[in-house]
Amino acid sequence: MKEIVIGIFAAFFFGFTFIFNHSMELDGGSWLWSASLRYFFMVPFLIAIVWMRGGFKRLTEEVTRAPRLWLRWSFVGFVLFYAPLTFAAASGPGWLVSGTWQFTIVAGVLLAPLFLASSGIRHKIPLTSLAISGIILVGIVLIQIPQANSASLQMVMLGILPVIIAAFAYPLGNRKMMDVCGGRLDTFERVLGMTIGAVITVGLPSSSQVFQSLLVAISSGVIATTLFFIATDRARHNQGKLAAVEATQSTEVLFVIVGEMLLLGVVMPTSLALVGVGIIIIGMLLHSYHTMITTKKMHLTNVEERS
Repeated sequence: MKEIVIGIFAAFFFGFTFIFNHSMELDGGSWLWSASLRYFFMVPFLIAIVWMRGGFKRLTEEVTRAPRLWLRWSFVGFVLFYAPLTFAAASGPGWLVSGTWQFTIVAGVLLAPLFLASSGIRHKIPLTSLAISGIILVGIVLIQIPQANSASLQMVMLGILPVIIAAFAYPLGNRKMMDVCGGRLDTFERVLGMTIGAVITVGLPSSSQVFQSLLVAISSGVIATTLFFIATDRARHNQGKLAAVEATQSTEVLFVIVGEMLLLGVVMPTSLALVGVGIIIIGMLLHSYHTMITTKKMHLTNVEERS
């Protein structure tokens, strides 16, 4: 349950990404710089944290051991995740992009067979977690229906497809880098290594959109990403528990709806969209409950085996 609480705190800070991306889009800013500036500003904060914790030697050793893997999965987990999200911000309010982003919960469950357990056997898709994620998917469809009725098919697809790409890229890059590091780096060191890899891939940004991008870098890039990676690191040996941690990101929708109404004057979503949001939250709660029950059963089994 601690991992789930950490995940919800991460979702709160992640929510600022969608709010500020929408704000920058309303101001006419380019999504390319919105995506680039986030990583540009993340680097000095993470360098300071890793330096104070004495982690540069470990990080250097890990990166030089497999530089291609670091660049590849940093690109997937950070660039291929964040660039489509900023691009999709042009299609509608942040809560809509945030709601569609919850597809990452389903994506995370479907990615399980790509990874090996400690025994060397491939993980199986946790069917219970997949079923619960399906409930969340229903909520995502419901929040998209009002938007689909008032926008062209092209606009809807431009808002959905990039987010689906990002939804697969984020958990894939995160999990692959956990495998590459093998627990030898702490969360701050791993985030710094992936961020540097992302900056190398994207290139240096312009000087526009600095302030809001700085806020996104601190809230989402440093605080939220670190909290989320801490939670997933703690749950990485249990696919069902890991899926539940990833499901906590569904609470972003609530934070974004309230934030956009207060900061940007965005009108409240339609009643059908709110029903969809409610279903997403119910799905997240079911994930949490399932994780709690599974953890208790595993604990009892271990106690019985020892006795």
